[in-house]
Amino acid sequence: MAEDNNKEYKSGFVAILGRPNVGKSTIMNHMVGMKIAAVSRRAQTTRKMIQTVYTDDRGQIVFLDTPGINKAETKLGEFMLDSAVDTLKTADMILWIIEPSNFIGAGERMIAELIGKTIRNVRKKNPDSLPVFLVINKSDTAEEEVIEKTKELYDSYMFDNEQVHFDNMMNVSAKKEDNLDLLMQSIFNALPVGPMYFDEDTVTDETEREIAAEYIREKCLRNLDKEIPHGIAVMIDKMRERPDGRIIDIDATIICEKESHKGIIIGKNGSMLKKIGSEARKEIEDLLEIKVNLKLWVKVRPGWRDKSTYLKEYGYK
Repeated sequence: MAEDNNKEYKSGFVAILGRPNVGKSTIMNHMVGMKIAAVSRRAQTTRKMIQTVYTDDRGQIVFLDTPGINKAETKLGEFMLDSAVDTLKTADMILWIIEPSNFIGAGERMIAELIGKTIRNVRKKNPDSLPVFLVINKSDTAEEEVIEKTKELYDSYMFDNEQVHFDNMMNVSAKKEDNLDLLMQSIFNALPVGPMYFDEDTVTDETEREIAAEYIREKCLRNLDKEIPHGIAVMIDKMRERPDGRIIDIDATIICEKESHKGIIIGKNGSMLKKIGSEARKEIEDLLEIKVNLKLWVKVRPGWRDKSTYLKEYGYK
């Protein structure tokens, strides 16, 4: 796709911030038209920054999906928070995703603090840079008066005796795909004129192995109860296409923290592990457009979320 010299080609890096489980990854996946990030109702579904790319005739948006911002209680939690903070340093624009609410909670105040510090540092050099959008997701679950009350609350919110300024405030529903086209156009309107950073066919810098691991972890999140999903990591041990080109063999290991959790993940007669594997395999086949032979194992690594060597081994660097 050649850039049209008669039009302004817009581009930039857009950081997506928010508390856990507000729908950041769902919005991003819909915007780029492909499921890249794991999605579930569990907190900490996104654990590291995931970069995706949307390109059309208007320009190119590089979305930076960050982990849900929350108080860190483990080294993994510290990594996740650092990942979100570091992402802000490279962003040209911020999307702050929230839910309809009649109050501003501690999690939102923490995010406001991070955004406020970033804005002040950036706008000292360029007062017109780093636009910030407030995006109210899940608007289909609330009455219009609640949504308007949410906008009023945030529009008048004071941070360190300064009013947080939003360049746009809008409500969307990622689940029903309401107003996502409008959000996309608004992002293009706010971005500066710039180059094409990636080839037009690029959707993400995540490898197929990394996306496959995300799919498997997502199925663990969706199928397992209580605290078990928070202590799970997934490693792709082997991913190899057979000589005839008809099947890809994938071996993966699900890491957990306790022997009791291992038994639950496997399930009676292996039923839970089979369910996780079957659901993940279907999505991986859709991604790779080839038949997949997926084999899963489960290993116990006590306290891995607080051990730097394990964090690095499992991709949290």
